[in-house]
Amino acid sequence: MPRSYVPPEIEQRVRKSARNRCGYCLSPQYLVMARLEIEHIIPLARGGRNDENNLWLACPICNRYKGDKITAVDPESGATVSLFDPRRDDWYAHFRWSEDGLRIIGLTTIGRATVAALHLSDDPDTLLVRSYWVMAGWHPPSE
Repeated sequence: MPRSYVPPEIEQRVRKSARNRCGYCLSPQYLVMARLEIEHIIPLARGGRNDENNLWLACPICNRYKGDKITAVDPESGATVSLFDPRRDDWYAHFRWSEDGLRIIGLTTIGRATVAALHLSDDPDTLLVRSYWVMAGWHPPSE
């Protein structure tokens, strides 16, 4: 059995707990044209495990940028801090949506560092897709 194998029953519980949306950018599965991925909050490469408490959902873009990162630099303070933990942290305590609904604004050191590290507000493909979601009235998501 591969080290990254996650049993289907655990994957189903994670998807339900995550409300079928990315833990970082909140993109819902029904709007993402790829399957949301099971993400390791502490990556396997950093000693993380496949147990349910270390798993959440991430869209392919957020997951690609996150990679094996567990910390990032807050561009405002210069402090190295832990990345946002979608399983344990409250999204709305660390982030808010810009007035136009396109960008995620970091409110805390963790929020700002995560926005920078995962390119939550500057990936051109993400911004283009979000702009269409905004025009359709599907975005930004509510709590």
